[in-house]
Amino acid sequence: MDWEDFEQLVREVFEKEFSTPGGEVKVTQASRDGGVDAVAFDPDPIHGGKIVIQAKRYTNTVGVGFVRELWGTVLNEGAMKGILITTADYGPDAYEFAKGKPITLMNGANLLYLLEKHGRKAKIDIKEAKMILGEKLP
Repeated sequence: MDWEDFEQLVREVFEKEFSTPGGEVKVTQASRDGGVDAVAFDPDPIHGGKIVIQAKRYTNTVGVGFVRELWGTVLNEGAMKGILITTADYGPDAYEFAKGKPITLMNGANLLYLLEKHGRKAKIDIKEAKMILGEKLP
């Protein structure tokens, strides 16, 4: 799946996730999106608000740089939370940086769970993806 289809899939699943009365997900432009692939609005008066969502279709571990970038976007957008989704996983530095911040890191297993929850069967095979993309296997 190419990166544009992946971002669209993420938007679709979050539209379902935030389909509560008053909830909504807005799609951003595919390029020059300022680090935002989708914006969700949770109507809950206590815990809700604007949530920025960024998707990374990756075959390698996602480092702290993308988490820092998301944090900057959360602050810049005045959002109450940021969600970073990847097909792979995050390194320890990424988890450490996110600790104590309103950032949710969703790895490939989390994404598969969310897709299944909303009726989409999928698989993530990092080894197969690396072969297709011509990347070096470990």
